[in-house]
Amino acid sequence: MKRRHCNALLCAILVGGAFQTALAQTPAATKVLVIGDSLSAEYGLRRSSGWIQLLQNHFDREKRPVRLINAGISGDTTSGGRSRLPALLKQHQPAVVVIELGANDALRGLPLTMTRDNLTSMVKASKDAGAKVLIVGMQVPPNYGGQYTRDFQALFKQVADAEKTALVPFLLKGVADQPDPTSLFQEDRIHPNEAAQPTLAANVWPALLPLLPKR
Repeated sequence: MKRRHCNALLCAILVGGAFQTALAQTPAATKVLVIGDSLSAEYGLRRSSGWIQLLQNHFDREKRPVRLINAGISGDTTSGGRSRLPALLKQHQPAVVVIELGANDALRGLPLTMTRDNLTSMVKASKDAGAKVLIVGMQVPPNYGGQYTRDFQALFKQVADAEKTALVPFLLKGVADQPDPTSLFQEDRIHPNEAAQPTLAANVWPALLPLLPKR
């Protein structure tokens, strides 16, 4: 009886040790923090049907240890994102930060210098926390005025170039620039619908992939 007890105890120790070894060899998930507005927060969409979740689904299918953290809040501006970011960085300690903000700045007519300063501040804070950064650019309709439209579009690249970060030039490429894009938008004609989400995911994918650890 004593020998059987010892054998059972030895087996338990060996199995436990093997389990701990397996855990130690399992790579930790690379965290990608997406701080954004309604375009990230799945406004008007079924839950888990937005572009961030579509990217997550792709990584899951590939069994790739990447975890996207959706910190999108509908209506958020770059000022709101700037104030929220420090706590998010501390909480999640991401390897990559995706900044999808600025559209609401334009809708509210906020100064472009403010938007640029806020984006720059968020990039610097993310870098200081050890994260790589991807800026997601936006555009506004021509009715905002030619100069404002051009300046708004340019500011994302300006920040990305100055801070040497990755850039998606236009999140809604292939959606908002179609000859008749109404079929890809919700009734408000501001927010892309569910059918447009794969295109948004495809726009982000090539810029995000180089920032992740190689397989």
